[in-house]
Amino acid sequence: MRKKLILLAAAFPALIFAQNSNPYGSGSEKTEKFTNEKRQFKDWAVSVGGGGAFMQSADLTSFYDGKINWGWNGYISLDKQITHTFGVSLNFSKGKTNQKGMAKPQWGVGQAYTMYNQLAVLGDVNLSNLMRRVDNKSEFKWALHAYAGVGLENFTVHLQDEGIYKNWPFHLEQKLDQASAFWTTGVGLKYNLSKLVDLELRAMYVFSGDDAFDGSGTQGGRAYDPTLPAAAYMQINPSRSDNPFTVNLGLSFKIGKSGITHLAWVDPLHDAFARTSKLDTEIKDFVVCEKGDADNDGVCDDWDRQLDTPAGARVDGAGVALDIDLDGVIDLHDKCVTEPGPIENNGCPIESPTKTLIKSNIISEINEYLKSVEFELGKSVIRKSSYNLLDQAATVIKSLNNEQNFLVVGATDARGSEVLNKKLSQQRADAVKAYLVAKGVSNNILDAEGRGKSDLKFPECDPATKCPEWKNEANRRVYFIAK
Repeated sequence: MRKKLILLAAAFPALIFAQNSNPYGSGSEKTEKFTNEKRQFKDWAVSVGGGGAFMQSADLTSFYDGKINWGWNGYISLDKQITHTFGVSLNFSKGKTNQKGMAKPQWGVGQAYTMYNQLAVLGDVNLSNLMRRVDNKSEFKWALHAYAGVGLENFTVHLQDEGIYKNWPFHLEQKLDQASAFWTTGVGLKYNLSKLVDLELRAMYVFSGDDAFDGSGTQGGRAYDPTLPAAAYMQINPSRSDNPFTVNLGLSFKIGKSGITHLAWVDPLHDAFARTSKLDTEIKDFVVCEKGDADNDGVCDDWDRQLDTPAGARVDGAGVALDIDLDGVIDLHDKCVTEPGPIENNGCPIESPTKTLIKSNIISEINEYLKSVEFELGKSVIRKSSYNLLDQAATVIKSLNNEQNFLVVGATDARGSEVLNKKLSQQRADAVKAYLVAKGVSNNILDAEGRGKSDLKFPECDPATKCPEWKNEANRRVYFIAK
């Protein structure tokens, strides 16, 4: 993947001045300076189509009494593709809608039709080119388009019922002027049949802004007057805009002097990835590791200074297993990574018996002071009578010059719940540590751990009723251990 990105970055300067000889993404690596005469795509088209027209949001609609009153629509447009994602069209539509509605029961069902002509300018956004994965090297044949635009229309409407318009049907003509402006939006699904023809299924919705477009209105085309009987038709739907929609199947004929395909079917990034893919298949792989990596340490055997590195060992840039403390025991096997020690002791320093004895004696001395430390009943508050004992323990610890780390352990007897005992023992260990630190002991050499009733000095005292009280008291303690 990294190699492909490098090749893509190298190809971009050439792509700025070039067009692929096959914009579908054939992977042609040939480039040439782009000029208007040498452009390799078409950007004009003539589209024609037809289908159904339906009055949807109006007083009289094409959907009445559970039935559909079909109308028809046809269109022709001149299309100009500006970029691979945007184009404009000059569109002419002609059609007829059939609709029904009932204003008053005594008048019966009113039947109307609208003959219309529409001239609009549409913007065309190629959604597929905006959302398509550019690293897909396969050809693409389908595209989703979104349309929006404005226009002018003229129309003729006719309404007749069994009541007020029985003998004198309502008739109205709207001329093509500023009063007939509308706007429209829709979607289309295109299929690339060939390099010259596209097939499209298109649905458009029209916001007419005219309350008489469906055939409802007032006699003689006069302005709306609620006192007139015919005004009842305009009151069926409170909306002041009659909105039809069309569903059409059409063909787009791609025209132009040059190019094997249309700009709408060109995706520059898609083409760029196709080019780099072509280059990637033609350029021989650069062999970095001719001898391989026999010990799988991530360092090529061509420059690996230790060809038998143990599995799992960390290595330096020369493939040598790391030994941070330089004691001859690699870190993988060293139990004391930062302290040098002999191989026979797993890389840890060997303490002399005398030093070990001294350390043991010191811990015993500290614990002699701590075993008599008392707390408030059921609390972690140290009794004042124990302050002198802790002061002496602090003096002993400070005499070690921070050369040893200790763990302050709190324990309880077997009475009470495990959760409460764990919490109380932790609080008491924390209290002892805090006291010692306040007396000058380094906070860095002390840790506190509450073990509750899981660390009984006399394990046979669980439950506590099995032992005399002096053993339970011995279980309730705070003591030191060396880390």
